[in-house]
Amino acid sequence: MERLNDANSPAATSRRFPPLILLILFSVSLPLMNPWVRGDGVGYYAFARALLIQRNLDFTADYQHANQGFRDARLDSAGTPKQLFRTRTGHLDNHFSVGPAMLWAPFLICAHIGVLFARALGAQTLADGFSLPYLLAMALGTLLYGFLALLLSYRVACRFAAERWALLATIAIWWASSLPVYMYFNPSWSHAHSAFVVALFFWYWLRTRDSRTAGQWITLALIAGLALNVYYPNALALAVLVPEAIAGYSAAFKKSSSASTLPQLLVRHFLFCLVTLLVLLPTFLTKYVVYGGLFETGYIPVSQWSWSSPWFLALLFSANHGLFSWTPILLFAALGLFLFARKHPSVGLSALCVLLGFYYFMASYPDWPGISSYGNRFFVSLTVFFVLGLATVLEAAAAYFRNRVVGTAAIPAIVCIFVLWNLGLIFQWGSHLIPARGPVSWRRVARNQIYAVPLQLSSELRSYLFRRKETLHQIEERDLEQQRKAPVSP
Repeated sequence: MERLNDANSPAATSRRFPPLILLILFSVSLPLMNPWVRGDGVGYYAFARALLIQRNLDFTADYQHANQGFRDARLDSAGTPKQLFRTRTGHLDNHFSVGPAMLWAPFLICAHIGVLFARALGAQTLADGFSLPYLLAMALGTLLYGFLALLLSYRVACRFAAERWALLATIAIWWASSLPVYMYFNPSWSHAHSAFVVALFFWYWLRTRDSRTAGQWITLALIAGLALNVYYPNALALAVLVPEAIAGYSAAFKKSSSASTLPQLLVRHFLFCLVTLLVLLPTFLTKYVVYGGLFETGYIPVSQWSWSSPWFLALLFSANHGLFSWTPILLFAALGLFLFARKHPSVGLSALCVLLGFYYFMASYPDWPGISSYGNRFFVSLTVFFVLGLATVLEAAAAYFRNRVVGTAAIPAIVCIFVLWNLGLIFQWGSHLIPARGPVSWRRVARNQIYAVPLQLSSELRSYLFRRKETLHQIEERDLEQQRKAPVSP
């Protein structure tokens, strides 16, 4: 036991080695970082830029600096925002959440100070929030939050699975899911931030679940409020508290000697709800300014969602951005959560509550495919749960191999196949070899994976790394062309 606590012991070295591998992979992947604002990202980034540069919520400049597809729908021929996109308060519509702007704030403030200092020395860089230093700061912030989500997910998985399977599961979800698209290619969207705050919430909930003090309840509420500011469906992550609360109240009513009293539970849960609501003030205030109501979201009202006839199968298996059809490794990760719940019911039941609640919520959403989503991007929020489920499956699969050496080699090889397939599909989606919107032809996808991807990947990757602006312009042009050929309702 003393050797386990020795910083120089083999066990301690082993614990440091997997995070080092993750850090190396992260460092190597930095050139993939793409500092641009596009699509939904215009709305997310507008909150940060307008407040930092203009000290208001006037998004006119953000509309005008957006990508062409965004501008064409919202600006008239003179470049003025169409009246259709004005709310009753006179502000431009921005139904996206303010949370990503909150997380970007430290990076953008540093960039702004740096730009102002450089301008004082004679530099010509514009201090408008659109110049490269700001975009680099935004993209780097997103990348770091995505990486922190992976580190936290790895730490959670290590509590229940061997380190090697936790590490392999983390790498697999990193590169075989939708996450890399929103960590690297579309950093102005909210999904990498969402993966981070949900992972942080679950990690802290797990760390404190055995005996949570009032101070820890407040900290958990702070994280919960941040998670909701970042992405509204993250409210489903709070479902981990439901089985815990039921067990706690049941023990209190039975007057178990080890249980908290009923008044203690009520006070702590009330405190949690109160602090969470207070942390949500940035969302309430921005919605009040933009829409004239604290609880206006700008999204389709939930009363119009398909609660009685959700798209359960389509959400998972449709060629139109189905979760498992586009990112098949998540099927094994989801099944792994059921296996995990059998092995660790007290934690697993809470994890399943989140997974199933999120599934029903998104299956009821009228825009469940996410328009130009890669895979089903909404589920990037559940990265920590997918890592945990996949680690459980990998460890269970390894136990079925009689020859441990064969199993240790075969399982990573199978994971590599999923990763390579996903990276090829990301390339097809990003370069518009397949439609970014609507269903795809899986026959065409498979043919492209065999022929087009190997032929084009090298040259396109060089172009992306060394002629980024030109490449992104070409991608935007292909996207516009596909929209003209097959228009999709917003």
